[in-house]
Amino acid sequence: MPRIAPATGSAIPAKSVETLASIKGALGGTPNIFTTVAHSPAALQALWGFFGAMGQTSLSAKLREQIALAVGESNQCGYCVAAHTAIGKSAGLNDGELNAARLGQSTDAKDAAALKFANSIIEKRGHVSDGEVAAVKAAGYDDAQVIEILAVTVQNIFTNYVNRVAQTAVDFPAAPALKR
Repeated sequence: MPRIAPATGSAIPAKSVETLASIKGALGGTPNIFTTVAHSPAALQALWGFFGAMGQTSLSAKLREQIALAVGESNQCGYCVAAHTAIGKSAGLNDGELNAARLGQSTDAKDAAALKFANSIIEKRGHVSDGEVAAVKAAGYDDAQVIEILAVTVQNIFTNYVNRVAQTAVDFPAAPALKR
């Protein structure tokens, strides 16, 4: 049971109504994470804006979903793992790639470097080493892309924490069991 229930009906702040309408128009529905965050119009606007901005990075949709899965698994966020498994499939990831991403792995060396870097950001709370930044750059990422990997990681930390704190009810198909 959620600790913070989704905002519904008259409990939706007036300033959140327009943003929720934009979300529904773009996604065809309003997932529970958005209706939960809708209690705070500022947080909802920031979250939706973050999704829009990260969709404009130079990182592929597949890689963004791989990062989301790695971060979600690392933070034990069942909501985000379920959501990004579904979204990752839509972005073209197969079952093996989805499972590998949850483990912070990829058969593609460049993607694997990005996932390793994202996990390092989480594990070290941003205190990554010079060597870790050099390694992700050596894999083929430029300065802008290193910042984008960081931004996608932080975006997903925020959503993971929202769902962990609120205990958001999962409204996506359950992710399959992780295969190690």
